[in-house]
Amino acid sequence: MSSVDIIIVNWNSGGLLAKCLDSIRLYGGDQIDQVIIVDNGSVDGSDRVEEHGLPLRIIRTGENLGFGRACNVAAEHASAPYILLLNPDAELREGALQRSLAFMDSEENSDVGVLGARLNDQFGRAHHHCARFPDWKTFVGNSLGLTRIARRWFKPIHLTEFDHLSDRDVDHVMGAYYLIRTDLYRSLGGFDERFFVYLEDLDLSRRVWLAEKRIHYSASVEAYHKQGGTSEQVKAHRLFYSLQSNLVYAFKHLPLGQAITVALVTNFVEPVSRSFRALFRFSLEELWFTWRGFGMLYADTPRTWQAVRSVLRDRREKTGKRKPT
Repeated sequence: MSSVDIIIVNWNSGGLLAKCLDSIRLYGGDQIDQVIIVDNGSVDGSDRVEEHGLPLRIIRTGENLGFGRACNVAAEHASAPYILLLNPDAELREGALQRSLAFMDSEENSDVGVLGARLNDQFGRAHHHCARFPDWKTFVGNSLGLTRIARRWFKPIHLTEFDHLSDRDVDHVMGAYYLIRTDLYRSLGGFDERFFVYLEDLDLSRRVWLAEKRIHYSASVEAYHKQGGTSEQVKAHRLFYSLQSNLVYAFKHLPLGQAITVALVTNFVEPVSRSFRALFRFSLEELWFTWRGFGMLYADTPRTWQAVRSVLRDRREKTGKRKPT
């Protein structure tokens, strides 16, 4: 059976990282070459971990590089045939890693580029985390709350209709447990660092599919995932980065007209829609972090549109290469 390097990006995860490492010690087995922890400038002491027999490599960045860039830094040190991206708020369960590697090693699955696991909550219930590649209606539906009341026309990004109790190929599996072939990761250039956090894993999955590799969800591979984890500490920042990533993804992957529609709705309609929802729920906290998140988005407009211009430039270059000479 092949070996794996486990990459964990830590940012103020409290005691979650220690529990994650405990699960690796308990259930990781002999297939682990390295556990590479990239600490993104934590200030809560969560980066002070003990090895206890694990082949740990800790990289302290001194600042928050974002998830994708931190993973790319770690991947430079990877030497095993596989990389497992594991969130600090996730924990392995017995046999998960071994079944994952056996599946990927089998000749019949040689065209599988990424394997995802069944992620359970504390009660053993499966999270509905597998996703479809979004179109403009996915983003607009989420912005306006239409995925709740008109799901037939505005499908949510997550496959809520799939019970996650059986195996199947999917567009995307969550980056909380994301097993990818190392050579594939490198051939694709790793994560696109223009996504600070959120949708960088979805973007990578899209490029995996474009490379004609399958993404497979395995219900027999189980892990625990807290869901929310460290990001629930900073709701306004979470909203800001989510909105920013939506815009970058839309302009990178959707037709230009659809991307512009997403941008207009995101910037000018969604804050009003979210505000009405917050008032309907009598939640001043939700109203406050909504407008703080959008305030951050507006303040960071130059950087956001710099990323958008960059992805548009890449699209033009790829289109130009496909034109006959």
